[in-house]
Amino acid sequence: MAPRCYQIVVAGELSRRFAPAFDGMTVQCGAGHTEITGMVVDQSHLHGLLDRVGELGLDLVSVNAIVEEGHPIGPQLRRGGTDGSQPA
Repeated sequence: MAPRCYQIVVAGELSRRFAPAFDGMTVQCGAGHTEITGMVVDQSHLHGLLDRVGELGLDLVSVNAIVEEGHPIGPQLRRGGTDGSQPA
């Protein structure tokens, strides 16, 4: 896997104290969720970030590879959404 920009969305608006847990990523809150965005160098890095989400007890909403801000590419993983999909 080549380095790629990812956006990880979790439920709830995280406080600034969570930002160091995602060092090197941009953490933005709003509308009841938090977006964690930044470059992911390989699968191991991505899994590490997702493990950190779980370790912090955060509710994962989606994981998206993005080309440009707000433009996801490929399939998207969503949990707990209202789009009728089943949780992964």
